[in-house]
Amino acid sequence: MRMSDAKVPLDELWVCHMGLVPYSDGLAIQETLRARRQGGELPDTLLLLEHPPVYTRGRRSGAGDLPLGEGFYRAQGIDVIDVDRGGRLTYHGPGQLVGYPIMRIHDIDRYLRTMEHAIVAALSDEGIDARSRHEEGIDYTGVWVDDRKIASIGVHVSRGVTTHGFAVNVELDLEPFSWILACGLPDVQMTSVAAELCPSNPRHADYDSAAPSTSDPRPGARLACMRRRVAFHFCHAHARRQRLVSPRRLGIDTANAATRASWRAPINQAQLAPGSRGPVAVAVPV
Repeated sequence: MRMSDAKVPLDELWVCHMGLVPYSDGLAIQETLRARRQGGELPDTLLLLEHPPVYTRGRRSGAGDLPLGEGFYRAQGIDVIDVDRGGRLTYHGPGQLVGYPIMRIHDIDRYLRTMEHAIVAALSDEGIDARSRHEEGIDYTGVWVDDRKIASIGVHVSRGVTTHGFAVNVELDLEPFSWILACGLPDVQMTSVAAELCPSNPRHADYDSAAPSTSDPRPGARLACMRRRVAFHFCHAHARRQRLVSPRRLGIDTANAATRASWRAPINQAQLAPGSRGPVAVAVPV
């Protein structure tokens, strides 16, 4: 039975961990899932993933946000893509936790504040005292540690359903932020979970200038921990029960997932057989 033929579980929020996904594929996946959410085929869903290096320009981006010219950035291996979300220019790269909620909402301001609250709570579990600064103006949407920005937020709403979302800097290289006018703020300083918790950081309670740059040698361990924390607090903030689902449960083909660094996630071309308990997949060009 198709989800649209049954009652969508309003008390659940489906959470899908997707790994490293090229940005263009992420856009295609969001558009397809948004259409299915609008059609009542899926419940509210949160996609958690990473992107290869890319700058994305939101609807309020200005000509001066890329001061070195697009050729410079592409020479560094960083693509530049225009998107329909709110906000201005930002950077995505491996080691950053990106969240795309595909949700039906009624109050955009409340939705943004709830998102900020969930990220603040997740960072608190990591021992980081973060806050929202939305009262200072639209350019300050996101999550901050003192005057350092640790998470960016930009969303798009179509027929009451959201796409795009948030990006939490966990353990990524922050240098690409220094090459742009990040978030439209000339003096913004970006930070990350790794930077804030590093004992060699003078702001750390156990400051040690000779300390190693990270306390956990396992690659991706900190990102995996933040992924779990953010998913829990996001669902809790929306008063929903978290249900982990696979990409395939959403109709996303994971045939190429074996090589994580070059992983692509196109939408399945074939629909599931009638009577299948899985969702009906929708073909999307990627």
